[in-house]
Amino acid sequence: MGGTARYTGMHMREMKLAEMIERKVTEAEDLCAEDEGFDECKVAWDEMEEISQAKAHLRVKLERDEDPMEEFCAGDPETEEYMVVYDG
Repeated sequence: MGGTARYTGMHMREMKLAEMIERKVTEAEDLCAEDEGFDECKVAWDEMEEISQAKAHLRVKLERDEDPMEEFCAGDPETEEYMVVYDG
């Protein structure tokens, strides 16, 4: 797994996405065993692809060592919820 362990929650999310991908691949293979043209088969592979893309996007953030709060707080950095308070 790429990146650092600095943001444990993001690392855990990457692991959960990897598990979801494995489950979706199994589901898709089971659904497609009878007929690959079956609509549910196509949907299953689409779901797996979306999860795979989410994992890839997360991996890029981990490799860049981006703070997960940066994007969240970018909308309105002056809001009280986003302020960083240093006690010292």
